[in-house]
Amino acid sequence: MLTIDQTILLVIDIQGNLAQAMDDRGSLFENARKIIQGIQTFDIPLIVTEQIPAKLGPTIPEIADLFQGMTPIAKESFSCFQNPGFRETLEKTGRRQVLMTGIETHICVYQTARDLLAAGYEVYIVADAVSSRTARNREIGLKMMGDAGGRLTCTEAVLFELLRTAASEKFKDIFRIVK
Repeated sequence: MLTIDQTILLVIDIQGNLAQAMDDRGSLFENARKIIQGIQTFDIPLIVTEQIPAKLGPTIPEIADLFQGMTPIAKESFSCFQNPGFRETLEKTGRRQVLMTGIETHICVYQTARDLLAAGYEVYIVADAVSSRTARNREIGLKMMGDAGGRLTCTEAVLFELLRTAASEKFKDIFRIVK
């Protein structure tokens, strides 16, 4: 079960022209924005990565405008976990539940999930907030992560699981985000 004090959100490589090439990118961008806004409502930390930003470009404005002042972690390895700066940033949070959104599902998201699971983290893949260039590759990536022990979830399920009750003071904020 996700908990506010153990969860962190990882936003993987939603950047440049690659983001524009994603299957069903409208839903990807919308759900990524919702999960980021919801996580921020709970004051849960997030980490953002960019794959070789000098070549692929920065995080797209639709996403980057949600975390102004935050510097994404640049990486070359497909798995975020293979980047020492990422590992150090994650370890400093002390959190063990990693929510994942980003691209591409069958490459960077999958390899990161696999490495996080091997290191003992609980991994939750926000399935409606990840994508690949093809729907089939997205499906395969989700299956590989599930087979490896990752937990598939969706934007609204995450936000309401963290909320726990409609009596919460944050209910109206979360409801506005998801409607």
